[in-house]
Amino acid sequence: MLDIRTYYRHTRFDYRTIWNNRHNLAVHFGYYDEHADKHHAALNNMNRAMADLAGVQAGEHVLDAGCGMGSACFWLAEHRQAQATGISIVPEQIADCQRVLDERQASGVQFVVADYCHTPFPDAHFDVVWACESLCHAEHKIDFYREAYRLLKPGGRLVIAEYIRSDRPVSERGETLLQQWLHPWAIRDIDTRAEHLAHAQSVGFQSADMQDVTRHVRVSLRNLHELCTQWLPWGKVFKAFRIVNDIRLNNVRASIRQYEALGEGAWFYGMLVCVK
Repeated sequence: MLDIRTYYRHTRFDYRTIWNNRHNLAVHFGYYDEHADKHHAALNNMNRAMADLAGVQAGEHVLDAGCGMGSACFWLAEHRQAQATGISIVPEQIADCQRVLDERQASGVQFVVADYCHTPFPDAHFDVVWACESLCHAEHKIDFYREAYRLLKPGGRLVIAEYIRSDRPVSERGETLLQQWLHPWAIRDIDTRAEHLAHAQSVGFQSADMQDVTRHVRVSLRNLHELCTQWLPWGKVFKAFRIVNDIRLNNVRASIRQYEALGEGAWFYGMLVCVK
C-alpha cells in the first residue's frame, strides 16, 4: 500500500491549487449549513462545527493530530483564542505550516513533526485532541485512541471528523469501491461506528457519541467527484507526457470511487466526541 509520506508529498501541489488557496489551507472536506454555502467558507466551517462539538474555549490547548497544512490551528487561534499544536508525520507539511506561521505571526500556534500514535508530549498535556480526516491513516485505530487518552487532561475531549464504514463487510461492490478509494489515499481500511466506540471505551473514555453528518458534507464530496471526473481525461494525457505520475492520477481516480462508495452505502461521514 502507498506510504502516507509519499502520498502527501506527491499530491501537495494538487491540494494547494485545486482544493484550496493561499488563504484557506484545508486538506479536508467542507461543512455546509446555515453558516456556509460556498466552498471556501464551508472548508473553514468544518473547523467551527468541530470546535462547537468539542466546546473549545479560549485559552485551552488543542492538539491537531494530523494537521495537514495547519488550517485548524490557525482557525482555532484566531476564532477561539485557543493554543494550538499541530503535528504530522509528513515533514513537508510541517515545513509548509511553519512558513505560514512565520508569515502570519500567529500567537499560541506551533508545529511539530510527530506520529499521533506515539507523540513526544507528556501525560495530561492537552484540553482537546482534534483529528479531522486524519485518523483514517492509522493502521490500528485503537493506538490513536490510547495515545489521545494519555495526552488529555481529566475532563478533556477528543473530537474526530472521519470516514466511517457502514458495516464490516459491506456489499461486494462496496468493498471493491472502498479498496479502490482508500488504498491510493494511503489508507489501509476504515472502521465502523461500533468499532470506533469500542476503541474509545476500551482505552478509558467515559462517554462517546458519534453523529452521522453526511448531509452537511455531501455537497463537498460531490464537488470533488465532479471536479475529478472532469479532470481525469486530462490527467491521462498529462500522464502520457509525464507531467503527472501514477500517484497523482490514482489520487483522482480514488476521489471518484469515494463518492461512488458513498452512493453504494459503504460508508458515511461521522463526527465523534469523547470525554476523559
